[in-house]
Amino acid sequence: MKAEFINPFVSAALQVLQTECRVTARKGQISIQESPLASDDLTVLIGVTGRVQGLVLYNMSEKTAKAIVSAMTGEPMPLFDKMSESAIAELGNVITGIASGELEAAGYPCTIAPPSLISGRGVMISTLTIKRLVIPLELDAIGGIQIHVALRETY
Repeated sequence: MKAEFINPFVSAALQVLQTECRVTARKGQISIQESPLASDDLTVLIGVTGRVQGLVLYNMSEKTAKAIVSAMTGEPMPLFDKMSESAIAELGNVITGIASGELEAAGYPCTIAPPSLISGRGVMISTLTIKRLVIPLELDAIGGIQIHVALRETY
């Protein structure tokens, strides 16, 4: 997978998380994984089509998701409810939207699908033959998110 497919997601995630959650996010060691992904409590899944195609997944614990929503709204979030689901899905949508703009600027126009939210620890998600680059992010006092980018160039 080309680095120019990954860097837009790293920069977009760092920017959006800092703006929306008002915390510093640190990127961990990027790794390559093959399918399947065993999900954490929550996974936002967004399809990408165009000059690049595949999936982007945002994987996190429910505790981290509630802390992110609390930071975004300024309200305590004791339960992960419909509003929380919407907020986490939209966070993934915003990051992917910004990254897709950067991909287009680099000559890879693409379109993103509306986000889907998968709930349940250990759910197996396969990206089939597309390897995933995993970008771990650690958010101060909030927890960790893993961004899985499984994109390939189309011709």
